[in-house]
Order: sequence, then structure tokens, then C-alpha cells
Amino acid sequence: MIGSDVAAFDELDRDACIEAWGKQFGRKPPKFVSVQFMRRALAYEAQVKAHGRHSPAVRKALVRSLKDVRRPRSALPASSMSLRPGTHLVREWNGRSYQVEVLDDGFQMDGKRYRSLSAIARKITGAHWSGPRFFGLDAS
Repeated sequence: MIGSDVAAFDELDRDACIEAWGKQFGRKPPKFVSVQFMRRALAYEAQVKAHGRHSPAVRKALVRSLKDVRRPRSALPASSMSLRPGTHLVREWNGRSYQVEVLDDGFQMDGKRYRSLSAIARKITGAHWSGPRFFGLDAS
């Protein structure tokens, strides 16, 4: 059909994707799967056919890296989430910009000291928040 010309898959309409899927996988695609997904899956399979799959060593490394990514942030060492004194954090909330300075022993906002970012987030929002998450430091 198309071979390893991956860009050609972008031109397939839904009916052509369904036909190519049947030829490639020997069955119809799952119900409600998008055309975009079918195009990507077909392009991937064409690349595998042309260039081969990843080696077992590469697949193991990818699986290991996925496990690292899926590990909760709280399981990371405290030093990976530490902030250096002098760092300024900025957060906009309800149309107002808030600036927090990291100190040796806490944080400062609007001239007042706080022991934690969570206390500052609570002061800003009036609700309980994870301070690191509120300030965008927690990527999860």
C-alpha cells in the first residue's frame, strides 16, 4: 500500500484508514477510534516494517524510564523539590499577581513571613491547597 512513506498516512480519510487498518491488523479498528489515531498507528506499523522494532535492551530502558516518570513526586528526594533562597515565585490568582520570595527559613509575601507555601496558597485562595502545586512546582 503506502510503505514507509509516513507522510502519506496524513492524507487518508476515515474509510481509507479503516481499509488500511484491516489489511495491517487483520480486523476492523475498535469502535470510536479517531482517524488521527488510526493514521498514527498505521504510520508506526509502516516504520516498524521498514526499519524494525526497538531492540529488547531499548524496550527495557523505555519501560524503566516510564516507571520513573510514573513515580509519585512525593517519592522523590526532598532535595529535588528544594528552592534556593532568593528565588521568586509568581502566581496570578483572580486577576492579581502574587510574588513570593524564598528565604532561608521560609517564604515572604507582601512583607509577611510564612513557614510554608501551603500557608501562602491558603492565604491567597481561602482554601486548602498544596503550596508546591499551587505555585506550579508539582508537575503531577
